[in-house]
Amino acid sequence: MSNENLEHVNESAVASNSLTSTEIHDGEQQNDSQTASEFINSQLQLEADAREALPYSFDHCTQPLGALRQSIFSCITCNPPPENPSDLYQPAGICYGCSISCHGEHTLVELFARRNFVCDCGTTRLPETSPCTLRIDPATGIKGPVHSQEPAAGNTYNQNFRNRFCGCGEWYDPHKQKGTMYQCIGLGTEQDGACGEDWWHPECLLGLPRDWHQKSEQKEVNAERLLENQSNGASHEGPRDTDAEHPVPPGFPDEDDFDTLICYKCVEATPWIKKYAGSQGFIKKTFKPSHTEMEQKGAIELTSASKEGESLHTTTTQTEEPQIQQSRKRKAEDDASESESIGSKKAKMEEATDPVKPAHALLPEAPSGVFSILTEGDEFRTCFCRCAECYPELAKHPQLLEEEETYEPPVSENGDAQPGSVGTGSLLERGEAALSNVDRVRAIEGVMVYNHLRDKVKSFLQPFAESGQAVGAEDIKAYFEKLRGDSDAIRAAGGVAAAGSEDGPGGDNRREQSGY
Repeated sequence: MSNENLEHVNESAVASNSLTSTEIHDGEQQNDSQTASEFINSQLQLEADAREALPYSFDHCTQPLGALRQSIFSCITCNPPPENPSDLYQPAGICYGCSISCHGEHTLVELFARRNFVCDCGTTRLPETSPCTLRIDPATGIKGPVHSQEPAAGNTYNQNFRNRFCGCGEWYDPHKQKGTMYQCIGLGTEQDGACGEDWWHPECLLGLPRDWHQKSEQKEVNAERLLENQSNGASHEGPRDTDAEHPVPPGFPDEDDFDTLICYKCVEATPWIKKYAGSQGFIKKTFKPSHTEMEQKGAIELTSASKEGESLHTTTTQTEEPQIQQSRKRKAEDDASESESIGSKKAKMEEATDPVKPAHALLPEAPSGVFSILTEGDEFRTCFCRCAECYPELAKHPQLLEEEETYEPPVSENGDAQPGSVGTGSLLERGEAALSNVDRVRAIEGVMVYNHLRDKVKSFLQPFAESGQAVGAEDIKAYFEKLRGDSDAIRAAGGVAAAGSEDGPGGDNRREQSGY
């Protein structure tokens, strides 16, 4: 590496990041200038802001670590989902590091934490044109690019990888999405009938339409309820305005009042958990069917009631001994009362002989219907029965036994700390890290040239620093011309060009742009 080449590179770098710029706005000249100290401070602030937005190191792929509960992203640039949700699709998930280093300029869907997941970057689930640049290729032993490897067989996927969420299957648009969504703890995969750690709208958990708050009839109901509550001196139970454009539906608790969501899909896929609904530590939230389902159910009940009425009418007409029937009815009631008394005595006897009962035996009967379960705090895990009968089912879901740990990449070092990993430290740290990978002889030559140029640039900038004067682009250009010793040649070339412009039609009328 020669002094001339390094000086040329540094001139371009300094000039492209000119510390003084002059712009013309509506005929007025505006001088936007910075001192060298201000420019360096602004660059450090930009790097600090970047570290705050992306606090973790992104120079490693988590695939070598195996299956983890970690933050996962879906790249819909490399793997665009079909418009029809029912069409076949091969989903793929990538880790935090790959989302920045390998897919940094792509459209990503953040899925947040997913359990037992291995990064799919560099596998056959993604095209060869999007390789993993962070892993070491086993064939060459060199870091990246890696592609067409076999994906992990244990990964599970749901509709979220298509950028569709909730039971409504809505396409997620972060610019249009209003309100808060909640992630289910996930008690099974989508293929098992569960949700696979899906995200839910509160209204969809209650069986309400997404636009429930916009319907005029809902507004009328809320207004009538408000008037009624005011007249009765009661508090209003209408929607709570946590988001001005999308309020929380009535009947759904505030996010501070519960800790974990078990959606109705996971409850149906794990029926044994139903008996805990409404018990200590658990809140039951009923899924209300849609208007169409309610109308169908009402029609069925009406038909059934009609048939019962006809049957009762026929029986009454044909019966000639109503007093005997009444006597039989009383006899049946007496028998039922006697059997209840015997059952109660039997239960008391069993309780006396077996005073220590398992926790599930003290639970009420499992409620019927479709509903979700919300938990009150982290202590709900201690409420599950762990007897020999219940534990085998409970052990299938480790997330119900203890709180899961989510993997987090190493935190990036700040600018004042020791040099961090490549790609996450400051520009100086990255340059030093790159220099450490250069051949020793070339590295020594480069350091010598750098020190020589540094001293020269320092002497050039010293007068500006002492006087507080801003460094302009012309100052930088003139300095490097003098440093290379070609200022006379440039002036001569400029004179020839000026003479050529007087040649009239003989010239080609082209002018070289200065570039500064």
